[in-house]
Amino acid sequence: MTRGLERSRARGRRGVTQSPVNHRITQSLHHTIRHREGGFTLIELLVVVSIIVILATVGMTQYRQSVIYSREGVLKEDLFRLRDAIDQYYADKGQYPSTLDALVSDGYIRKIPDDPFTKNNSSWQTVPAEPDPNNPTAEAGVYDVKSGSDATAIDGTKYAEW
Repeated sequence: MTRGLERSRARGRRGVTQSPVNHRITQSLHHTIRHREGGFTLIELLVVVSIIVILATVGMTQYRQSVIYSREGVLKEDLFRLRDAIDQYYADKGQYPSTLDALVSDGYIRKIPDDPFTKNNSSWQTVPAEPDPNNPTAEAGVYDVKSGSDATAIDGTKYAEW
């Protein structure tokens, strides 16, 4: 009986004996694990690269949309400020400014802002005022201002119509 106990301890060293089949499976598993420790398979690399490409594509699309949204916001704000300055000029002087530069020279705005889509301040399209029936010889002046861009907004309207 003690010899059988010594044999089982000699085989398993943990008090548990392994059959020859289990021993082969364990050896094969250890060999597979040792073999895989060297790197990744081609399929694993392709899956990871594909996921990265998909995430980058989604990120770039969101980035481009956010840039357009921000430019549209700047355009709306610039149009609001320019139109407000034109209205203040008219309220103070009783006539519309002859050009947008008159708003700057008379101190209603510091400078003419750059159109965010054309990237310059000379592309603004001005809308002339109706002639004054009391003074037909007076210059009509600038009644409204619009963007000089011919691009289409996200909502489908033209920036020049805002």
